[in-house]
Amino acid sequence: MSENNELLPVVNKESGENNKLSPLAYKEIDGDQYPSVVPATETPAEFTVKAIIIGIVIGIIFGAANAYLGLKVGLTVSASIPAAVMAVAIFKIFFKGGTILETNLVQTIGSAGESVAAGVIFTIPAFFIWGAEISKLEITLMAIIGGLIGVIFMIPLRRSFISKEHGKLPYPEGTACAEVLVSGQGDVSKAKTLFWGMGIGALYQALMHSNLWGLWSKEISTDIPGYKKAEISGEITPELLGVGYIIGPQIAAIMLGGAVLGWLVLIPLIALIGEHSTVSIFPATNLLIKDMSAGDIWSNYIKYIGAGGVAFAGILSLIKSIPMMISTFKTSIKSLGNNTSVSSKRTDTDLSSKVVFGSAASLIIATAIYMKALVFVDSLWLSIVAGFLVVLFGFFFVTVSSRIVGLLGSSSNPISGMTIATLLLTSVIFVISGLSTMPNAKIAVLTVGAFVCIAAAIAGDTSQDLKTGFLIGSTPKYQQMGELIGVVTAGLTMGFVMYLLKDGIVQGELNAPQANLMKTVIDGVIGGNLPWTLVICGAFISLVVEMLGINSLGFAVGLYLPISVSTPIMVGGLIRWWVDRKKDDPQIDEKRESGVLYSSGLIAGAALLGVLMMVVMGLYDNLSTVLDPINKPGIHIESQINNLTINGQPFNGNYYKAEPSAFASKNEIECVVKGTYNGKELEEKVPLGKNQKTHLFIRNGELVSNENHKDGDSRGLIAFILLSASLVYFCSKKIPKNE
Repeated sequence: MSENNELLPVVNKESGENNKLSPLAYKEIDGDQYPSVVPATETPAEFTVKAIIIGIVIGIIFGAANAYLGLKVGLTVSASIPAAVMAVAIFKIFFKGGTILETNLVQTIGSAGESVAAGVIFTIPAFFIWGAEISKLEITLMAIIGGLIGVIFMIPLRRSFISKEHGKLPYPEGTACAEVLVSGQGDVSKAKTLFWGMGIGALYQALMHSNLWGLWSKEISTDIPGYKKAEISGEITPELLGVGYIIGPQIAAIMLGGAVLGWLVLIPLIALIGEHSTVSIFPATNLLIKDMSAGDIWSNYIKYIGAGGVAFAGILSLIKSIPMMISTFKTSIKSLGNNTSVSSKRTDTDLSSKVVFGSAASLIIATAIYMKALVFVDSLWLSIVAGFLVVLFGFFFVTVSSRIVGLLGSSSNPISGMTIATLLLTSVIFVISGLSTMPNAKIAVLTVGAFVCIAAAIAGDTSQDLKTGFLIGSTPKYQQMGELIGVVTAGLTMGFVMYLLKDGIVQGELNAPQANLMKTVIDGVIGGNLPWTLVICGAFISLVVEMLGINSLGFAVGLYLPISVSTPIMVGGLIRWWVDRKKDDPQIDEKRESGVLYSSGLIAGAALLGVLMMVVMGLYDNLSTVLDPINKPGIHIESQINNLTINGQPFNGNYYKAEPSAFASKNEIECVVKGTYNGKELEEKVPLGKNQKTHLFIRNGELVSNENHKDGDSRGLIAFILLSASLVYFCSKKIPKNE
């Protein structure tokens, strides 16, 4: 009897509540033998209106935040644990508590928004970069249809992957989320940490944002003396610090290694070789290497090397998964015939097979209709073929995605590799069949890839959520319904979110690394206009890194992105290393989790403020009376300049604002500023945007205009050190016993 009790969930003697999963959660047993936290014989509240509404709101919030984050750094973070923690707090504060099953439903719906966003930002921005016309409605339909494919195709696999292979497929994120749900019931202290992070992240972003207070620089950089064109920089933002802590020191260091190779080896090397060149070297067309900055060399050469590295690493990760794919596909086909019966056990009840197969048929038709209406307008046959490819690749990669995240976790899910493989195969099919000459051939290929990418992303999330539900004792059909709700509601917002971020994507403020990579792949196969030598160099760099036993995908991403992204991520990784090294600390797990929650808050708060500012800038004219006193658009004179004139008119003071009439027919004007300093005559042509703030000061005896304050770099460094110190504080503070 005592042996059986040891296998039950651990109970807190003071509160009488379960506060830890049963040890059988980690053992390789038949799922029918696992004692869930909530037994199948009990039916506490689960699929409630409040849980659905809270889940939808959290899903939209984290979907928007992850879209911004993913476009910026090419990484997204799981929303499951933050959503669960927020649900506990909201239920406690506003509803005097909620059941663990309601909390799990909230995180199920909420995390769907993050996954839909991941699939969308990996592909859709390529349309904007091409200058293709794609409407909000089209983006919304792609997000919803692709997401529904991922959920529906995963349902028949649940018993096989989640229950029958319990222990063999651990689903690490799903299990971790279950532990958080069990240990955090009724405890709002974890939510406080999350909300502190959101508040501090948003405040930091607001004080730094150039269209608000702009008190310090967003990015600081320095050259290395005596090492030509070698540059170290850092985008000192809360979201990058938080990402670094969450992914940990190993992946952060690998990413930084790729950045170091690009910015401290390849860029100086290219500068040295091209220093005496008198002609432009392809792919640059009208700029000599000797006249290029480090950033110019990166955008003209290193970016293509990085793209080749990322593409090769993604495909390689897919190739390594081929044995798993084959076995998974065989298992999934067999399992389809074993999932038609309806179980009478609450914790083993899926949506009916009629709903699943009816939905699958409807999605096939919807995909074909979409392709006919918006891509292959004049060809029903091509629309059907493209719809068939979406369904074929979708089902295959949904099964692969589910099994890979089950074994290795969501961070190892090669969604980019799957999407690249889909794009390559679809492009080759188009070339062979003579369709590559169609005016919208690239659009058609990318559309197929977008559907598959979104489906694979949501399938991995659905699998993790179903594993959490299995361990907790949730009702699978309610979770599946929750996933469908989360996909639809998050999808409905994706068109608006992407259009809010469109200008940042097109102008390069948001890197959109995966989307740029997808564009590169399609351009290379369909258009044949790639600098293949650089791309192949990147592929061999990834191969060498892989031969050394290092994660080539992380390394290649670091090479592909500016070094300014990798350095603050490394700072967060070092803080995580500092926490993890304290092996003898009995509270190390709680402190590590506290850091993850605070980091998630930093990411969410800063990203949401970033999205909000995109909205604000679109409505600036209507809000100018409120924003102008904060932003103070115009020229801020920050050095003592004698005989100062602006556009030929004498000016006294330290703040110049152009008259609104100057922007009557354009959004940017040029102000000619003249003056003297130490007897030397100075002149600077200052471009000034309609709502832009520009700082004017003396540096090295010259008149300089910059969007940042003259002391912006030093202020930024101090601010980032304080931000990092706040993360250290939340990772190191002693956790009271009642927490």
